[in-house]
Amino acid sequence: MRVLHIITGLGIGGAEQQLRLLLRRLPTESEVVTLTNPGPVAEGIIADGVPVTDLAMTGNKDLGALPRLTRLVKRGRYDLVHTHLYRACLYGRFAARLAGVRTIVATEHSLGAVQIEGRPLSTGARSLYLAGERLGTTTVAVSATVARRLERWGVRRDRIHVVPNGIDVGRFAYDESARRAARSRLGLPQDAFVVGGVGRLTPSKRFDTLVQAVAELPGARLLLVGDGPERERLRRLARRQGAAHRVLLHGACEDPPPAGPARSPSGSDLPSLLAAMDVFVSTSYDEAFGLAVVEALAAGLPVLHVTCPALHDLPAEDAPGARQIRGSLPELVAELRRFEGAFPHRLPVPRAAHHYDISHSADQLMTVYGHALRGTAPTREVSCS
Repeated sequence: MRVLHIITGLGIGGAEQQLRLLLRRLPTESEVVTLTNPGPVAEGIIADGVPVTDLAMTGNKDLGALPRLTRLVKRGRYDLVHTHLYRACLYGRFAARLAGVRTIVATEHSLGAVQIEGRPLSTGARSLYLAGERLGTTTVAVSATVARRLERWGVRRDRIHVVPNGIDVGRFAYDESARRAARSRLGLPQDAFVVGGVGRLTPSKRFDTLVQAVAELPGARLLLVGDGPERERLRRLARRQGAAHRVLLHGACEDPPPAGPARSPSGSDLPSLLAAMDVFVSTSYDEAFGLAVVEALAAGLPVLHVTCPALHDLPAEDAPGARQIRGSLPELVAELRRFEGAFPHRLPVPRAAHHYDISHSADQLMTVYGHALRGTAPTREVSCS
């Protein structure tokens, strides 16, 4: 089966790295087109042996990209086109139809309750989304929560199928030597209480609340892994709170690195950075899945989260180390105080982490591909009630 994946960009991000993990496990002959920004994840995909083409699109209204993409799809003689992220879904579906490809799968990675890919939802965005969706064969939601949102938006229930995000569970197993190496590289004392967070530094992630909470705990350090437009604002906030020396903004972390799944001896890979933490916090009010929370659970970390569809879709006993909070500053400070003095403390890897192993996701996606190519509906549809 020849499959072309079309994605908006390949900088470091959840959807981008999810695509790379899937490509390693899908038994297909795959190629990738990125509309723009062939960043570090593109390098990793190429290192894994999958060709990547940069369409060099200059912006959302670069309509000249459509005929270029159409010619590329037609030339490749693909059995199926799979699109990822809003802009790529829109241009990719049109290009596939114009090129004569009739089997088009799209994954909705980032539809939140009030935003999509960090942008507020609007009537115009919804109308354009639905117009493009009708050109496809099926839409994949990364969680049952996203599936319900898609149906409320107007996507037909029988066109929605859930294939959850996945992680390479074994890579995140706690390693004491990785903890020491990461803390040494980061300049974190080996006996410090380290609060952690992972994600793009945007307002919706509410990392400012986490900075303020740690500032109120004189013995705590904060390790934030990620980059984005809020970086300098968070740095200034830490200075105003008198906690600049205790707040470490690590920057983005490509995971897995281009060299492969082995951990970096320097402690710079994501599993090692999670090993350096003592408690993980997700302050975001709006998520499509909550991948970072699942990775933290796989690392054996206790987790505080405001919302996490990946866990909401499972029984509570599947993630006993996770605790849902409302997210106010006083509550977060009180919760973090419970963990001081109780580190390093690692929990057994919960069923929730194994449930979201990337191999299961790849198998489920292949089932969706098979039904899409045959023009049949899967035997088990997602419940959107």
